Amino acid sequence: MMTVMTAQNQKLGWGTRVAYASGDVACNVVFGMVGTLLTLFYTDYAGINPGTVGLMMLLSRLFDGVSDLIMGIIVEKTNSKWGKSRPWILWMSVPFALSAVLLFTVPHTTPMLQFLYLFVTYNFCTTVCYTAINLPYGSLSAMMTRVSGERDMLSVVRMGLSPIGKIVAATFTLPIVKMFGDDQAAWVKTMSIWAVLALILLLICFFNCKETVYIEAKEKAEKVPLGKSLKALFTNQYFWAVLVLWMVQSVSFSISGTILPYYCKYIFGNDTWMYSALFLTETLTLVAGIFLCAPLIKRFGKRNIALAGSAIALVGQLLFFLNPYSFSWMVMSCVARAIGLAPLNAVVFGMVGDVVEYGQWKTHVRQESLIFAGGSIGTKVGAGLASAAMTGLLTFAGYVTSSSGVATQSQETLNMIINIYKFGPIIIALLAFVTLALYKLDKMYPDIMKELTEREARGEL
Repeated sequence: MMTVMTAQNQKLGWGTRVAYASGDVACNVVFGMVGTLLTLFYTDYAGINPGTVGLMMLLSRLFDGVSDLIMGIIVEKTNSKWGKSRPWILWMSVPFALSAVLLFTVPHTTPMLQFLYLFVTYNFCTTVCYTAINLPYGSLSAMMTRVSGERDMLSVVRMGLSPIGKIVAATFTLPIVKMFGDDQAAWVKTMSIWAVLALILLLICFFNCKETVYIEAKEKAEKVPLGKSLKALFTNQYFWAVLVLWMVQSVSFSISGTILPYYCKYIFGNDTWMYSALFLTETLTLVAGIFLCAPLIKRFGKRNIALAGSAIALVGQLLFFLNPYSFSWMVMSCVARAIGLAPLNAVVFGMVGDVVEYGQWKTHVRQESLIFAGGSIGTKVGAGLASAAMTGLLTFAGYVTSSSGVATQSQETLNMIINIYKFGPIIIALLAFVTLALYKLDKMYPDIMKELTEREARGEL
């Protein structure tokens, strides 16, 4: 008897998986710069006070959270020949590339005008363009298949390849900037190269990924009022769990990415190759760890391998306390963090897809875009708070910008840089461990899908 391929049993080929992952590689080429080197550019090349940068990022994240909710509602209401989520990858690809370049064209003018320029361009890139691409991109995975294992593989390939974008942004940017003249114009030229690359990758994703999940009961059901949709979202306990885990995954990159360039520059006295080497080592370890997680997910489950990984990350960071002035120990901390966080990176987006099915099962309301929007709000607000906290602490410790030359930092500032790097990852690993210890959805999922299949056969959600 021939098996009819549906979204419930559909297998996705490697070409589709890689094409889907290319969308996140594109996003990370740009967002990797925002999360790692943009703060260094603002303070040491544009000459902006780190406190000003932190305030701008914090205010922007508040707007960014609102934009995610708005975009989630817009995607739910989108109907086009390409589907709901997929068309936004095409429509916003060019504006996204342009917005990335504008981040680095900061005018040398009064502090107030600089703040306004930062606020407008940063929000145009992150609040508008990035949200309008990344949120539909994330929810697209739940519209490509309903097979949890296939979503797991989409998540593994996505998170295994997405660091390539961060590698491009963080590893090669500083050497190329120095090759182009080590000034603001050099940053603009470098970002223009990355923007073109991001545009090409987004188009690859759009043309090779299709929305196949069609639930007749959902199409025939009455439109769900916004209030009921939000209630269904907020009463979904596992939505809050994946929001925290997604936030942990994002904030971890923000902490290490933001403070590590300062650590290399002022503690180790090397801002040319050392940061690139550390970031490349950590990222390649992360990529290898994510792909190695694929067979472990099938054997032990998403939650269990992520829980074990968070414990490894915690122990590895505690060992770094023994010698924070040693480059070799720094390498060890980067490798341990990558090994520990690889499982969470591998499974987090598969978990979000499972939460979509759980929400439908519990509330009879299916809301792919709103669940991904809510999770994205958590990551962006969390990353914004982390960036604001780090820049605020640097300002409090008396950080001196070095845009006009090499600045000598006080011992208090140097101590603050060390402490942020030491304790930030500890907090993140502990938060991940506690959240995962309480996560039980993996065991429930087979029964949930069985009941959903029976309900949908009766025309019910």
